[in-house]
Amino acid sequence: MNVLELEFPDINPVAIEIFGLKIHWYAIMYLLSFIAGYYLVRRRLQHEPFRSVTKPAPYTKDVVPDLLIYAILGVILGGRLGYVLFYQPLYYLEHPLEIFALWNGGMSFHGGALGVIIGLFAFARVQHRPFLQLTDLLVPAVPLGLAFGRFGNFINGELWGRQAPADLPWAMVFPGAGAEPRHPSQLYELLLEGLTLFVVIWLFARKPRYRGEVSALFLIGYGVFRFIVEYYREPDAFLGLLSLGWSMGQWLSAPMILAGIAIWFWARQHRLDAPADLHDSADEAELTDEQEAEKADEGESKLTDDAEAAVENHD
Repeated sequence: MNVLELEFPDINPVAIEIFGLKIHWYAIMYLLSFIAGYYLVRRRLQHEPFRSVTKPAPYTKDVVPDLLIYAILGVILGGRLGYVLFYQPLYYLEHPLEIFALWNGGMSFHGGALGVIIGLFAFARVQHRPFLQLTDLLVPAVPLGLAFGRFGNFINGELWGRQAPADLPWAMVFPGAGAEPRHPSQLYELLLEGLTLFVVIWLFARKPRYRGEVSALFLIGYGVFRFIVEYYREPDAFLGLLSLGWSMGQWLSAPMILAGIAIWFWARQHRLDAPADLHDSADEAELTDEQEAEKADEGESKLTDDAEAAVENHD
């Protein structure tokens, strides 16, 4: 064995077994992500614009459980159906009952994201609240949940990385992945899509932002980080690399980035939900630009008048 090569830690995927009922670490990670999401979203209610919203009703802590129920259903149903449709549609067409076998694994983040979007859209209709306002409320809590999920992937020894250089200090041999040392790509995702993205978005969202900006930053940030990590993550054996040498994860992340950019520009154009001081500063910036343009026009007009006067005096 290479001296720089790490052995995968021998962790039993089953955390607890009670009267024959096996509780897996991955299920515990999901539970921890939902608990963290609950407390983080409640904390978000203290940020603007949520603490100032009065119509159709103020945001209270009672909104959080209902919001998370819609989001959790979206994660589970969308994540499973996304995996079925994006990754192995022909297999599940032949074995439709296995769609319900969640304990065998097979969840898609991008499918889960679509499921959450649909769930929040339905919640927005029920609550008569703006859709992007609700997504801005929720998404700062999402990356920490992703970090828990990626740690669950690591414990399960699944979704390992591509073969790593022999001199990579943290290269790791995963059971079932052959004898070659590989990138621990689950930990890369934990650090980038999880912890780093959480810190960036949480700090960004603490200050007043226009409606949609926080959601846009999440889409862009996750899409970019996932696109990068996919270069180190082993593609699914049944798919391999697709067009342009991209993996399925990269092809699904590219639209997320484009959607995030579009929402960002939409938010900056419409400037909804921001406190008056943020509107005023933006208006002052526009006014300054207009004043500078007027001064430039006045200067050009004065130069023209001076030139004409000089010509007349010469004549």
